[in-house]
Amino acid sequence: MIDKTLNLNGKLVPLTTPLVMGILNVTPDSFYADSRKQTEKSIEERIQTIYREGGEIIDLGGYSSRPDAVEVTAKEEMQRLRFALDIINKHYPEAIVSVDTFRADIVRECVEKHGVAIINDISGGQIDKAMFQTVAELNVPYILMHMRGTPQTMQQFTTYRDMMEEIMLYFSEKVNQLRLLGVNDIILDPGFGFSKTTEQNYELMAHLDEFASFDLPLLVGISRKSMIYRFFGGTPAESLNGTSILNTYALLHGANILRVHDVKEAVEAVKIIGKLKIES
Repeated sequence: MIDKTLNLNGKLVPLTTPLVMGILNVTPDSFYADSRKQTEKSIEERIQTIYREGGEIIDLGGYSSRPDAVEVTAKEEMQRLRFALDIINKHYPEAIVSVDTFRADIVRECVEKHGVAIINDISGGQIDKAMFQTVAELNVPYILMHMRGTPQTMQQFTTYRDMMEEIMLYFSEKVNQLRLLGVNDIILDPGFGFSKTTEQNYELMAHLDEFASFDLPLLVGISRKSMIYRFFGGTPAESLNGTSILNTYALLHGANILRVHDVKEAVEAVKIIGKLKIES
């Protein structure tokens, strides 16, 4: 098996050691209140924290994808992203930025005008049919996530005949579509919390090894999600320990990228797992 790499802004980055992606939400309604950053000062402080704690990618979102999230127009989403990207490009021009959006026009502006390196599409190209072609033309890495419906309706679509079989088929078909268009760097995201019940999220985690069959980078994003706080009867604010446990499990079962709110703890998990593998 060839070691996985990503072409990020023209630089080939190896995934021998998993990368940590720090979340930067420029939204007023993300499910975890502490992640919401809407002023220049708070955005700068968040970026500084991500880098100080060892994060290597900034995942920027201007549209909350929590269940029942309020619809945001493309104009408003782009205004939010543009505000943050201007700050990043001014103070951190070498930053590797991923933009979390399902709109192809926003992807094009973010890449062509602001140098964004990765596209993180929660819809897997299902909401905007121009997404796959746009990503192919721009030649940027694409995070392909599993979801049914939209952020507003996704939790209505949690019935599966065989969940793992259907998810694997979903990825097989979409990876093939992307390959035919010439997309080289595809990252798989199983979509924890999207169109899945709490029990289904744990079933998915228990089968994480199966995604190795694609021989593609695997991103896991479970940071402070409901699969943790509902299981314990708590809140997102009380879910750091559960997040660290699941991130550690994910690293042991093939995760190459962790998408997190708490960068320091994720980086420590990566280092400890790396140390154990070296020692063994």
